[in-house]
Amino acid sequence: MTEQHDVVVIGGGQAGLSISWHLVHRGIDHVVLERASAAHEWRDSRWDSFTLVTPNWQCALPGYGYDGDDPDGFMTREQTYDFVRGYAESFPVPLREGVSVSSVHQSADGGFDVDTTSGPIRARQVVVATGGYHVPVVPRFAERLPASITQIHSSQYKSAGRLPAGEVLVVGNGQSGAQIAEDLQLEGRTVHLVTGSAPRVARFYRGRDCVAWLHDMGTYDVPIAEHPGGLAKRENTNHYVTGRDGGRDIDLRVFALQGMKLYGRLLEVVDGTLQFAPTLAASLDAADSVNESIKDSIDAYIESRGIPAPTEKRSRPAWTPQREVTSLDLSTVNITSVVWSIGFRTDYRWLHAGVFDGEGHPCHQRGVTPVRGLYFLGLPWQHTWGSGRFAGVARDAEYLANQMTLGASVSPMAAALS
Repeated sequence: MTEQHDVVVIGGGQAGLSISWHLVHRGIDHVVLERASAAHEWRDSRWDSFTLVTPNWQCALPGYGYDGDDPDGFMTREQTYDFVRGYAESFPVPLREGVSVSSVHQSADGGFDVDTTSGPIRARQVVVATGGYHVPVVPRFAERLPASITQIHSSQYKSAGRLPAGEVLVVGNGQSGAQIAEDLQLEGRTVHLVTGSAPRVARFYRGRDCVAWLHDMGTYDVPIAEHPGGLAKRENTNHYVTGRDGGRDIDLRVFALQGMKLYGRLLEVVDGTLQFAPTLAASLDAADSVNESIKDSIDAYIESRGIPAPTEKRSRPAWTPQREVTSLDLSTVNITSVVWSIGFRTDYRWLHAGVFDGEGHPCHQRGVTPVRGLYFLGLPWQHTWGSGRFAGVARDAEYLANQMTLGASVSPMAAALS
């Protein structure tokens, strides 16, 4: 027997739960399918010392928010997991855990045929809430590393103690890579960090968390279409900073003074030798430039509003590379582990609908696709920079719920593209 529902939501994380909250309160028949368990990614794909980089007061989902005694703090991995699980228990979500979706096809009547491990479902509308990080990226030249070296992706890293004794190479200095490199160094490991184009931001400036300043400035609310570069912003790497121990800056130059080995972009592995591009100095300078530009914008905001904020001197670079290391013979160092932190790629091979670009990314406007009844939620930069935060997911979910409730014969994006 084919089950029937008005809406099938695929994914039981904060995005899928957020749209479900709206559908429940609007009386719309639906089911939420989760291949594992709700919020499992927060526990399964984060390291032991993980914390959010956004303060707790920004953790607000539809009908549910942070109610602890540390609004300016940063939830740990377990606290974040409990927060999202608590949300799932706060309203009658029709959640089915342990159910995987193998394929979604458009049906002849304009709806969708959803094949799952618990049987077929026919739906009038489908919301894909699986996020944008599906398959861990590891370069093919990783196969050329000695078999004696343990290799894992950042999504598999848990702690220094779970890696073999010895030095560790971390490839990538986005949010995960930079924080993992710090975690390893704090545990006494010698760390080799391969840098890329990730920008950085100060944790605090002029008496407040920079997130609070940027929130008040409306930075997280600017639609992607209004940003220079437009949709290309969706490919940008997030700024590195940490919420660990109450929050602090991550400054790779300081790490270098403390003994971390820094390199430019990793190009190749040849005969047991790592080859790097001479990009380290430029990467550090670019990251600092972004940090300073954010401070400039905060200064301008404070001045324009006449806000009585304390002044703060700008810091000078704590360390600069005297020369660029462009090769490293693995036989001369004791690197026993590699943590690849160079991101993920999308995988929507199970979704059969004409909504993807040449690189496999869904084409949409605020999650509304050209295919009537098909929506996406929980994507990075779905509408604004804030879309990647709990509060931004909540706003995006409300917008989609409004579109779905309208029941228009032609979706807004389809009309615009016709």
